[in-house]
Amino acid sequence: MRFSKRSNRRDFLRSSMLGGIASAFFVKVGFASPLQEEPAKKPEGTYKIKEFRTLGRTGWKISDISSGAPRNEGVLRYILDSGVNYIDTAESYGEGKNEKMVAEVMKDRNRKEVFITSKLQIKEEETGKEQFIDRTRKCLERLQTDYIDCMMIHSCKDAATLKTEGFHEAMNALKQEGRIRFVGVSNHGTVFGDDIPESMETILLSAAEDGRFDVMLLTYNFLNEQKGRKVLAECGKKNIGTTIMKSNPVGQYYNFKSRLEAMEEKSGERYEYFKKLVERAKSKADLAEDFIKKYGLENPDDISDAATRYVLDNKNVSAICLAIETFDDANRFLNLSGSKLTTRDQGMLYEYEQRFGDLYCRHSCGLCEPSCPYGVPVNTIMRYNHYFEAQGREKEAMQKYAKLPTTKADRCLTCEGFCERSCPYGLPVKGLLCMSHERLTLA
Repeated sequence: MRFSKRSNRRDFLRSSMLGGIASAFFVKVGFASPLQEEPAKKPEGTYKIKEFRTLGRTGWKISDISSGAPRNEGVLRYILDSGVNYIDTAESYGEGKNEKMVAEVMKDRNRKEVFITSKLQIKEEETGKEQFIDRTRKCLERLQTDYIDCMMIHSCKDAATLKTEGFHEAMNALKQEGRIRFVGVSNHGTVFGDDIPESMETILLSAAEDGRFDVMLLTYNFLNEQKGRKVLAECGKKNIGTTIMKSNPVGQYYNFKSRLEAMEEKSGERYEYFKKLVERAKSKADLAEDFIKKYGLENPDDISDAATRYVLDNKNVSAICLAIETFDDANRFLNLSGSKLTTRDQGMLYEYEQRFGDLYCRHSCGLCEPSCPYGVPVNTIMRYNHYFEAQGREKEAMQKYAKLPTTKADRCLTCEGFCERSCPYGLPVKGLLCMSHERLTLA
């Protein structure tokens, strides 16, 4: 189900809050899947970027609302025309297809007016200088550009990886050639396979101390702000540019209730747990209706927009990278550029956290992982589920999940729930994992 500005209050009450608040079980962060709506034509309007912020020591003035990995040429052209001047991509996005799409859009534009980043994952079998140079040249070829403004280590798994000398030697050589201008790092939290998982905070604070990273891409939102705020403050001190992902933890309704009921109907003791999840979801309905009435909410965008303003309110945030998939999304996000967090926003977000914060699995958290005796990589599995549910990357998410070299979440179906006992936010982590397994395996 997709909401528009025309959604009426009754639809919002019925669909968004009974299912929408509960759908945070699916970590449905963001907006409609690109498979759901293909923009038909460029809309009429005068939506423009109103604020540009300095990207740390790069000196670049980038749009406060910027583009995450784009998925539609028409939408990307539209937001660039509207003032967006930062595009985030990576060699792995669509197996390079994302970079090729950016190249197509940039053909008739002034390359010097747009800041483009790409990312390289550090693979244990490929850590030599020449290997990184070769992979960067392939990125340049796909992007059809003479240079990349910032090359990042993609989803850095630990502090030791930050110091991969082959990567830094390659970047230095490419800088001398004028092919790379700056170096950065992104992080999604704990990564599977680590004996001692390291948090986003640990890794990115180490990157700030290292001194060789000019830009960071990290998770930060009003329900998951403590660690991100510390990293952002340190980046502010060291003049490191920051861009934000997963900025909106407010869910929407995507047939959550029917999925739960389908699982509930399956026979066997291992599905008994889902009956409790159905009850938990239903218990939020009255709270949700009262919440909507108190703040006079007419549309789920009201809360999402407040969440965006919350992130932009942090002076150490350079920009939010958003998945802008439709023209409607584009206009809504562009309209948020330069907007300020209000007292009403603060009260609404605080109350949302108190009432419904126990239904959002915090991105980049991983605090429950050490308690799992089976080594289930909670943070990684939930990230793959996010790719599937929120970003329309179904095939990629399923492939990544299938290749996980660790215990998968099917083990959780008969587990007593060690992760839930250790979750400081009181989340139904076991249920999240079981439902993710069902989704990522089409079971």
